[in-house]
Amino acid sequence: MYLEIITPDKKVFAGEVDAAQFPGANGSFEVLNMHAPLISTMEKGRIRITTKNGQEFFTVDGGVVEVLNNKIIVLAESVIE
Repeated sequence: MYLEIITPDKKVFAGEVDAAQFPGANGSFEVLNMHAPLISTMEKGRIRITTKNGQEFFTVDGGVVEVLNNKIIVLAESVIE
């Protein structure tokens, strides 16, 4: 599935992933291939993505996640370095 992580300043990540875990407002959740459509808010926390090359982590300061048709779009308030 395809994932984009976007902040007001730039596109932080764009590419194919096998799984993605998000810090949801009501607890952490994971999205896998063929996930049902979903819109959720995020709290400050860590996004973990799994690709064929391993795992990557991004710490976000809140935002929104949309999952639709094997595409995930993350609109993050900011990504903390």
